[in-house]
Amino acid sequence: METTKKELSYFRLKLENYLSEYFPEMQNDKPFITARADEALTTYCDAVAQGFSHPEAESMASEVLYRGLHFSKYDTLVSVLENEFEKELPSPLPERLSPILLKNKAVQSVFDKYELSDDFGASTEYEKLYTELTGTIVLLIEVNGLPTVDSENLA
Repeated sequence: METTKKELSYFRLKLENYLSEYFPEMQNDKPFITARADEALTTYCDAVAQGFSHPEAESMASEVLYRGLHFSKYDTLVSVLENEFEKELPSPLPERLSPILLKNKAVQSVFDKYELSDDFGASTEYEKLYTELTGTIVLLIEVNGLPTVDSENLA
């Protein structure tokens, strides 16, 4: 029984770590984390019972653990901010601003126009989303009068 608890903790910790990095808006969703970790554990145990090796079972469990979590709105926003607003928003500002932008109605409406799936980042639609997010952020900066940051004065 102790082994099961350790494996459950392993999958829970693995998912919590992943969510904190790519889906910070979900990191406090305990019911989701518990359900997904339990599902991954069940997948792992079933795979081992069916004769799969531990690495194979781990791979199957990881597929279950991360299902629907391969495309991250947060990570996309961080990329846009880092790549397109490097001078205005030096590190660590993109990571701090992205959760705030995720709650913005204009930004959310851009994401809502697209069918986001695990493989969306590799689709041709991704470039359209990226461009539209960049434009939306430019407008938000202009409307809110956010000052630009002069990196020479940050010392």
